[in-house]
Amino acid sequence: MVAEFPRAASLTGLRADARRNRTLILAAARAVFAEHGIDAPMATIARRAGVGVATLYRRFPSRDALVRATFAEQLEICARALEEALADPSPWEGFRRLIETVCELQREERGFSGAFIAAFPDSADEHVQVKERAERDLVTLVRKAQASGELRADFAPSDLTVTLLCHCALVTALPHDRAASRRLVAYLLQSFRADAAGEALPPPSTLSLRRLPLATPAPAGRNII
Repeated sequence: MVAEFPRAASLTGLRADARRNRTLILAAARAVFAEHGIDAPMATIARRAGVGVATLYRRFPSRDALVRATFAEQLEICARALEEALADPSPWEGFRRLIETVCELQREERGFSGAFIAAFPDSADEHVQVKERAERDLVTLVRKAQASGELRADFAPSDLTVTLLCHCALVTALPHDRAASRRLVAYLLQSFRADAAGEALPPPSTLSLRRLPLATPAPAGRNII
C-alpha cells in the first residue's frame, strides 16, 4: 500500500467566523513559512493573520497540525505522484516525473520544502509510520528503476534526499528563477541515468527524509520574534 500523508481536519461544522479565521491563519502560515522556514514562531503567524495566539491554537493545537493543514494539497499531490510512479509501466518515467513534481512544488511554494523534507515536530506514532511507509515506497521505486536498466546501479535512495536538499537551496536563493530550477533538475536527472554512469561514485550519504533539520534558516538580519 502506498503511503498517504496525514490529512488536514475536515471543515464540516465550523462556524463562519471559525472558517474565516482558519483561512486567514493558513494564508499567513504559507507566507511566514516561505520567508522564515517551518519553525517560525507561532506568534508571528498569528500576528500576520490578525488573530490572537489562543485563536490560532484553538484551530491548530500543534505546529505539526498547522504545517500539515497549510500544505495539505501539496502533500496529497506528492502522495498521488508516488503512487502513480510505482504503478507506471516504465519505472524510469515514474521516477523522473516524481522528482519533477516534488521539485516543482518546492519552486512554486517555497515553504513546502521544509514541510516535505523535514520531519514534523509532532513525533506521534501514526506520523512516523507514514514517513516510514513513504521511504519504503521510495526505495521500492528506486529498485524498480534500477532493475529496468535505466537508473544507474549505484544510485542510493538517500540520493533522493540530497537531490531535494540541493533543489531546496537553489529555490531559496533564487525564488523567481524558474529556468535555473528546471535546468538543475534536468542536469540531475541526466546524471542519474544508467547510460551516464562513469567512474565509481563515493559512498552514499546516510541522510533520510526523517533525519534532517526542521527549518530553512531565516535570512540574515531578520527579526521574526
